[in-house]
Amino acid sequence: MRLALLEPDIPQNTGAIARLAACLGLALDIIEPAGFPVSDRAFRRAGMDYLDHVEIARHTSFEAFDEWRHAHAHRLVLATTKADLSYTDFVFSPGDIVLLGRESAGAPEHVHASADARIRIPMRHGMRSLNVALAAAMIAGEALRQMAPLAAAPRSALA
Repeated sequence: MRLALLEPDIPQNTGAIARLAACLGLALDIIEPAGFPVSDRAFRRAGMDYLDHVEIARHTSFEAFDEWRHAHAHRLVLATTKADLSYTDFVFSPGDIVLLGRESAGAPEHVHASADARIRIPMRHGMRSLNVALAAAMIAGEALRQMAPLAAAPRSALA
């Protein structure tokens, strides 16, 4: 499974998501242009020394990313507040790429149209959105929970 960031605006969020990906063993795709130099000090500081432990692929545009993911048969799952399906009701697969939109603008319509699926995190009425790093953590946790091998699941002493 992979996480992908569409034209990220905030280096600290990107660094935090890179750290999350490193700790969970996920790859990270950064779709440019980013709102900061990807080698920026703030990005490195947020990712700390974890950046050396994550596979980061940079794509020059959404079109280049979309072509790459089709060539590698990855399903694109867009996290968006405009979806009807909750991320907890979606069935994740190991080849999925979970795409998170820009902090300032989300994902444009052509990205929505390219997605194989769209999911949302249910929130209270009137709330606009979660921080992108928190959303990435919630969705990645659920996806990994679903894909965990049954043999590795702990068994209750009462089962």
